[in-house]
Amino acid sequence: MSIYTVHEPPPKASESTPDPDRFVFVRDGFAFWAFLLTPLWMLWHRLWLVFVGYVAVAVALQVGLVLIGASSTVRIIVAVLLSLLIGFEAATLRRFTLSRRRWRNVGVVVGDDLESAERRFFDAWIRHPDVDGPGGGMQPSAQRPAAAVARRPPTSPEVIGLFPEPGASR
Repeated sequence: MSIYTVHEPPPKASESTPDPDRFVFVRDGFAFWAFLLTPLWMLWHRLWLVFVGYVAVAVALQVGLVLIGASSTVRIIVAVLLSLLIGFEAATLRRFTLSRRRWRNVGVVVGDDLESAERRFFDAWIRHPDVDGPGGGMQPSAQRPAAAVARRPPTSPEVIGLFPEPGASR
């Protein structure tokens, strides 16, 4: 099962309701293509600022390694480690870019693949009429986290740890 964050584009002046076809689902986890083809992956996803930052860091690292006299093996290992870091942080970089473009995170959904995650999200989106959105819930998971989590009452009046109940004896 994969976890996806769902992002809604900023509304256009002519739109009164969001267009579900424009929603973006960003999968959490390691991105193999971001690791293998880092610059091309960034350009494919239109991560311009991230790409410029990556090029600056990669060039600075390589120049620094050449200046200190590192071997070509060390320089290759550093380049692979930088790509590995990008592979692990690919989803974070995409969410950063979407938030900079004023896209709104409208929920988190779990699914076996992208299609099942989309189906689950839009089923919940349509089912909840009390939340903003056309015919239903705009933020099913973000609006209802407390309802989904069953809480047990504490068994004793005092809480163990750093946060005792207000007004309890010390």
